[in-house]
Amino acid sequence: MKQLLLMLAAAVLMVGSAGAQTAAPGQDRSSASPPATQSEKADAKAARKSEGKKVAKSSKSGDDQPTNASKSATKAERDAAKAHRKTEGAKAAKGPKEPN
Repeated sequence: MKQLLLMLAAAVLMVGSAGAQTAAPGQDRSSASPPATQSEKADAKAARKSEGKKVAKSSKSGDDQPTNASKSATKAERDAAKAHRKTEGAKAAKGPKEPN
């Protein structure tokens, strides 16, 4: 009896996994593309190298830095920004209360 149940369970698992690999109705599986030849690989590599050289020549050291990174804010500007943040925070904290 146990052996029969075990065989049935194995059969159900095989049928279930085989059904999962079928294509959906109206959709065909794509065929595998042929591997690239040595000349195609060499052409692609040359194209990537030339593109990399163009990018390397066009970019400069420090391009990733913001343009105004060297200018620091004055004490008055920092104080004004702090006051503005404080008033905005107070408004947000006081905001409209929802009735329970």
